[in-house]
Amino acid sequence: MSSAQQVLALLRSHVEGDEDQFLAIAMQVAAREARQGHEKFALAVRQLVDAAKTKRSVVGGTPMRIASSRDAVVPVVRPSGDLAALLSATFTDARLADLVLPTAIRERLERVLIEQRQQEQLRTHALEPRRKLLLVGTPGSGKTTTAAALAGELRIPLLTIRLDGVITRYMGESAAKLRLIFDAMSVTRGVYLFDEFDAIGSRRSASNDVGEIRRVLNSFLQFLEQDTSSSVIVAATNHPELLDKALFRRFDDVIEYGPPTAETAVALLKNRLAAFDTKPVNWRDAVAETTGLSQAEIVRAADEAAKESVLAGHKRITTRALSIAINERRRAPTHDA
Repeated sequence: MSSAQQVLALLRSHVEGDEDQFLAIAMQVAAREARQGHEKFALAVRQLVDAAKTKRSVVGGTPMRIASSRDAVVPVVRPSGDLAALLSATFTDARLADLVLPTAIRERLERVLIEQRQQEQLRTHALEPRRKLLLVGTPGSGKTTTAAALAGELRIPLLTIRLDGVITRYMGESAAKLRLIFDAMSVTRGVYLFDEFDAIGSRRSASNDVGEIRRVLNSFLQFLEQDTSSSVIVAATNHPELLDKALFRRFDDVIEYGPPTAETAVALLKNRLAAFDTKPVNWRDAVAETTGLSQAEIVRAADEAAKESVLAGHKRITTRALSIAINERRRAPTHDA
């Protein structure tokens, strides 16, 4: 749809009082502008649409309200009862535009958001929106921050599953806890993140004295296939080669995060150091040192260079300071996920 047609469609839906259609077209405008590189404008449109569609959510308790950097107040869920030991709930203001991602990955995530925002329209045609995602890639490549950005974009809570609370040694107990989580998905719409997912997905064939891990994976497969909630399920792993093959076909999308390219590294550094004077930086020399580093490590190197600048009493970043910070990250062990 061209921009002129979108304007006409917006006006028509406004005159007809069709708010759902108006917001759906507005999201199409945002997506089109984002593809053309107009990220700030696209973000502004998405925020306005999100504000119009914001709804409060509760998981087995009552909502709290806290200050937000983007809105006056936002709702925050508080899991209670048995869920308190299984879920960690937050309300994030992260956005997809805040992330530095390859174009192919960004487009796939934008497609998820568009389908989520227009899910009612899809369901009227017996179609289901994408909402079950498997993110695979090396530590620090941006998988968990992607889950936060999806939650922020959709204005729904991010609920991280505490696997240490789910997996127990007692027969049947882990599956029962998984059922509680999947039941919660139907009660409260959110982004449910299974981080370090290989803890569940890679052990069905492993030896175990009671076979509890095998039962957990079998239960997960069953619950995932039967789930018809409107929540978004995100599983993230650093070791896709360890996952049971039956898992992959249960997800709507499998998105692979690779190591950052030189172009991505420059974008990460510039984005993180936007508040500083980076004119002295020779970006080609700086990114030459980033080979083998993850996105998270590059961001940390930028932070270290920034701190050195602040403590020195100025806001200028030099190539030498950045190279030193990057090389320190190269020598440091990484545990980023």
